[in-house]
Parts: sequence; structure tokens; C-alpha cells
Amino acid sequence: MENQAVDVMTLAGSTGALDFGMLALFERADLIVKSVIILLLLASIWCWAIIFEKWIAVRRLNKRSNAFEKIFWSGQSLDDLYDRISAEPRDPMSAVFVAAMREWRRSPSKPGIGGATASLAERIDRVMHITVQREMDRVERYMTFLATTGSTAPFIGLFGTVWGIMNSFQSIALSKNTSLAVVAPGIAEALFATALGLLAAIPAVVAYNKLSRDLDRYAGRLDNFAGEFGAILSREMEDEK
Repeated sequence: MENQAVDVMTLAGSTGALDFGMLALFERADLIVKSVIILLLLASIWCWAIIFEKWIAVRRLNKRSNAFEKIFWSGQSLDDLYDRISAEPRDPMSAVFVAAMREWRRSPSKPGIGGATASLAERIDRVMHITVQREMDRVERYMTFLATTGSTAPFIGLFGTVWGIMNSFQSIALSKNTSLAVVAPGIAEALFATALGLLAAIPAVVAYNKLSRDLDRYAGRLDNFAGEFGAILSREMEDEK
């Protein structure tokens, strides 16, 4: 019994001397586990940068679109509005308007027959559709990184976990000692990699779902504006027949 008590006290002293802080875990980790930790940290930092950039961008897009719609529906001349913003549209909705007006003005003469009217209307609709797609592709840039990180980071962390546990088993085999002092460091490093994988994945998944919903809503807003503006131009063409 006395020998068992001594063994317990020795084990407690050896495990108590170990530092399980994050920096200490990283320093003791294997090269592979270190690579996994660095990769997950970089992915997490980049994800947070994308999240903040997209959150600010969505707010700015909605604010500028609100301002443009207020001017557009105020009754101001569309030609005057086009002349003022055609050089540099400030938001996707303005870009859709400019693209449609540019195609409208490029028509060599006002259409006088049904076929020409339909052809011009189709070109305007096509131009607006292409502009919406191009603008949304630009706005949604880097969103795939969030989706990729959310789906792969847990598995990358799991790889680091498996590798750390393998190192723990190797330490047990080499030292022929199954005490907690031998097993604990490797297990802690392995679980640290798993925690970092979840730390990178969870915000990425949540932000991707939220931002995707906001961007889909904004894309629908652009489609609605394109449809309304196309209807306005169609009425203008019918009045000029």
C-alpha cells in the first residue's frame, strides 16, 4: 500500500509539472500536428476577415441600393440619372440600370415594328441578366472559402488528432509505460487540433448560411428591379410605335 501511495504521488508530481497551455501544446507537438494547427489558425483568421468584409459589404450594398431606388422612383428623368451615374455606378443596382440604358441608347433608331421592339426588349433583358450575374459573382467572391472551411476544417483537425494519438501510442510502446505522464501530452495535442478544427468550422458555417441568405435576398432584389425596369422600357417602346 505504501509503494502504491508513492507511485501515485510520483505520477501526480510528473503530470503536474506538465504545461497544458496552448503555446506549450503547440511547442511540444509533432511537425505534422504543428502544420495542422498552423493551417487551421490561418484558415480561421482568413474566415473571420471574409466574414467582417462581407457583413460590411452587404450593409453598404443595401444602403446604396436604397438611395438609388429613392432617386429612381422620385420621377426624375431617366436620361438625366443615366448621364450622372453612367461613368461610375456605385452599386450593382446602378450597374444594372446603366447597362440597360446604354443598350437602349445604342439602338440606332426607335423601333417602329413589333419585331424590332421585341428584339430590343430581349437585348435589354439579356444585358440586365448578365449584369446581375456579373455583379453577384463579384459580391459573392470568397464565399466558397467559407463553405470549404466549414466542411473540411473538422476533418483536418481530426487528422491532427489521429496523428497525435498515434504518437502517444508510439511513446507508450517505446517507454513501455502506460502512465498518464506518458499519454497525456500526446492526447492533449491531439484534442487541441480537434478544437481548432471546430473553432475554424463553426463560425464559417454559421456565417456562410447567414451571408448566403442575405446575398440571395439581395440578388432577388436586383432581379425584381431588372424586371420592373424592363417593363418600364417596354412601355416606352410601345408608346413610340
